Amino acid sequence: MGATIKDIAEKLGVSAGTVSKGLNGGKDISEQLRKSILETAVEMGYESRRPRKESQGCLMVFVENMDYRTSGDFGYDIILGFRKEAYAAGWDVEVLPVTPAFQAENRYETLMMEKGSRGSFFLGFSLEDPWMEQIRTTSVPTILLDNSVPNANVSYIGTDTEEAIDGAVTYLIGLGHEKIGFLDGSTGSMISDLRMAAYLMSLKKHQMPIDPNLAIYSYFTSDAAHYHVPGMLDLGATAILCGNDLIAKGVIASCRNCGMRVPEDVSVIGFDDIPLDARLNPPLTTIRQDRTALGRSAFYTLRSMMEGTSVSRTLLHAELVVRQSAAVAKPRRITRRSVDSDSVLYKNPLLYEQYA
Repeated sequence: MGATIKDIAEKLGVSAGTVSKGLNGGKDISEQLRKSILETAVEMGYESRRPRKESQGCLMVFVENMDYRTSGDFGYDIILGFRKEAYAAGWDVEVLPVTPAFQAENRYETLMMEKGSRGSFFLGFSLEDPWMEQIRTTSVPTILLDNSVPNANVSYIGTDTEEAIDGAVTYLIGLGHEKIGFLDGSTGSMISDLRMAAYLMSLKKHQMPIDPNLAIYSYFTSDAAHYHVPGMLDLGATAILCGNDLIAKGVIASCRNCGMRVPEDVSVIGFDDIPLDARLNPPLTTIRQDRTALGRSAFYTLRSMMEGTSVSRTLLHAELVVRQSAAVAKPRRITRRSVDSDSVLYKNPLLYEQYA
C-alpha cells in the first residue's frame, strides 16, 4: 500500500492539512515547502485518489528490459528523478512496462492519444524494438535513454561515455596496466557500441596496443563473464573494464575460479555504480552514472521539447568512484593465445578497423 497524507506529514514534520495544500496547489504555503511535499510524496509512493487541481496532464514512461520497481534497481532512481520534477511542475506520470509483442499490437502514437499524453520517456529499449521504426517519424516529443533516432521530435539522454571510459582507462594506465581488457554488453545495443568505441578510442589515444581478443561483446549479466574471462586471462590481461556492474560482479567471481585474486592479480572496474557495488568483495571501483539526475534531466528536456525547443542530445558527466577492486599492475605472461568469436573483430569489424 502506498503512503498516506499522514505518512508524508509525519516524515516532514508538518500537519496533514499542510501536506494536502502542497499536493493540491494551495497558495498559502511557500514554493520551497510545496516542492518538498511533492518530492516526498513521489519518493514515498503516494497516489492521489482524485485529480490534482493544477495537473497539466499525463506524461508516459515506457520501460523494457530494465528493473525499476525496487530501490536499488537500475531504473528506480531514473524514474524517481523524472517523477519528482514532473510532479512538482504539475504533471502526472504513468509508468508502463512493455514488451515487443505489446508494441506490435499497439501503435505508439495511437496509445499516446488514448492516454492523453503529450510526451514520453523510453528506458531499456533497443533499436530493433517495433516502436523504434515508428519513432523515426513521430510528432510526439520523445526522450530515449541511451538510444538515438534521426527525428527532431526525439532526443537522446545519457552519460558522456567517451569521457567516462577514458577516465577509467587513464586511471588504470596510471596504475601501470598495459593489457586492459573490455567485457561489454550485447551487440545490437547502441550503448554497447558506444562503450566499445570509447574503449578502443581511449587505448589509441594513449598509444596502447589493441588486442581484439581483449575487446569482447557479451551480455549485461553476471553469467556472461564465465565464458570470456579465462581467455582474457590467458592473454595476460592485468585489468578488465566492464560494460556494467553486473558484468564486473561476474568477472570478479570468474577470476577467483581461475585462481586469480582481485585486485592483487587482476584489477576490475565496472560501470553504473549500483548499490551492490560497495558490498562486493572487494568493493567495486566503478564509473558512476547519476541516475536521479538522468531522470530529472529527461523531464527538463521533455518539457523544453513540448514547449517547442528541439533538443538533439543531453549528456551528463560521469564520476570514477575508486574503491578496492583496482590496484597497481602485476605483469603476467601470455599462457595461451585464443580467439574469441565474440571479439569486436568479428562482431563489429567496421568499428575495429577504425582504431586498429
